[in-house]
Amino acid sequence: MDSDEDALLREQIAYYRAHAGGYDRPYAERKELRELLAMANNLPIVGDVLELACGTGQWTGALAARARSVTAVDVSDETLGIARARVASPNVQFVQADLFTWRPPRRYDTVFLAFWLSHIPPSRLPDFWNAVAGALAPNGKAIFIDDGPAEAAREEVLAQQPIPAVLRRLDDGSPYRIVKVFHDADELTDKLAALGWSADVRTVGGSFILGTAEPLANPG
Repeated sequence: MDSDEDALLREQIAYYRAHAGGYDRPYAERKELRELLAMANNLPIVGDVLELACGTGQWTGALAARARSVTAVDVSDETLGIARARVASPNVQFVQADLFTWRPPRRYDTVFLAFWLSHIPPSRLPDFWNAVAGALAPNGKAIFIDDGPAEAAREEVLAQQPIPAVLRRLDDGSPYRIVKVFHDADELTDKLAALGWSADVRTVGGSFILGTAEPLANPG
């Protein structure tokens, strides 16, 4: 496995652990993010839901309101602590785990990920989508929301990197590199098709992408 990639992913985890207290700030500052969050009520969230990279639980409560159960997974204890305090629902279970190595012990009707797909190195996309397919029950669907290419203007994009990355800083100025792939809706649809998925990916809210995907040969 590429050592540079491993180092970058460790730095990404360290950033989100250190940044847990400021994780929710963009939702307070940006009306378009709050409007995006409200779209959860119109998404095809059904049955038992697996939420990947739940962060501080911004989306978890909305999922729980529509699902039979939610299993919400994140690598950071710090963000999970905030999520547990925010979402005290009996049908929600929080799990601390590294999503690049963790495999669910059961299958789900819906796999949901908000602003996580862009943090996956391109080399790991095939394995990631294979894992999602393995987590889905028959006729299950994956639903994802993320930053589209227009959001790159808000970031300090690092040029000429072997893995797409941006530089973010904590309030004290400490710099951290994180993986950031600004997926184009059409290109991502084609990539998913090549990986064996039927996907509908579109731009929403001006600069975000929203997608639903179903494996063509569901291993369930």
